[in-house]
Amino acid sequence: MTSIDVRELTKEFRGTRAVDRLTCSIEPGRVTGFLGPNGAGKSTTMRLVLGLDRPTSGTATVGGHPYATLRDPLRTVGTLLDAQAAHGSRSARDHLRFLAVSNRLPAPRVDEVLRNTGLADVAHRRIRTFSLGMRQRLGIAAALLGDPPVLMLDEPTNGLDPEGIVWIRTLLRRLAREGRTVLVSSHLMNETAVFADHLVILGKGRLLADIPTQDFIAQHSRPRVRVRTSDPHRLRAALLTRGHAVAEDADGRWLIDGATAEQIGATAAREGIPVLELTDVRASLEQAYLALTATEAEFAATTPASPTTSQEA
Repeated sequence: MTSIDVRELTKEFRGTRAVDRLTCSIEPGRVTGFLGPNGAGKSTTMRLVLGLDRPTSGTATVGGHPYATLRDPLRTVGTLLDAQAAHGSRSARDHLRFLAVSNRLPAPRVDEVLRNTGLADVAHRRIRTFSLGMRQRLGIAAALLGDPPVLMLDEPTNGLDPEGIVWIRTLLRRLAREGRTVLVSSHLMNETAVFADHLVILGKGRLLADIPTQDFIAQHSRPRVRVRTSDPHRLRAALLTRGHAVAEDADGRWLIDGATAEQIGATAAREGIPVLELTDVRASLEQAYLALTATEAEFAATTPASPTTSQEA
């Protein structure tokens, strides 16, 4: 089993703790979304795992070994931290060939990952001519070059067009199904909700959550139902009789807090009220995430008061 294991990991910069006694494991066979506000410690944690920074205390290992001791690191861990890091004067193919030669990887693997990432037709173009999305694809190609069991990707959808986002989403889930360990740092909550099976969330360097995605959303969702009927007045009266709080939304549907679709459906059935739509309303990952991290953001904007609005002293 090749997992990423972090134990009591701490990193201080000039007296400030960027990572604060962090303990978690990124397991194989699933896509783990790595979330947190700016300054939460995500990038620092990834750099510590990869040996690019040294921890103040604690450990970070891949498959039980520090990254620096791995004999063939590209065959173990594929990384995308900065898509702009590739030398702009090289062609995409030469960039990957250099990585392959320096890591004793078979030459045919270069053309294979170029095809897999959609870059075969531009393999001989200089990287400086690439768009941000094309550079992202090249960075992912480099991460896949050694066919590693562990992938660590920082904002892999950055700059990708809609087709590219669907492609990376499919790729991540396929890699996880193959039994690989996949860690993806992202600020795109709605996209993370689509591809991530599990979440690790940081705030100010500390672990805030280590939990399956759907469980996290459920924990931060208050039961709520949206219902539409051809007899709204009867349904409202029936629900009020049973103590439900009922409100009408802008589309003429009823919203009932603190109830489930099963409960509301049963009430309507007993009263013989036709139901045209009945849906449990759950918080999105973005709403759940914001609820958890509301006090953890390093930089938080406040809404300025309108100049036409008087304020009490």
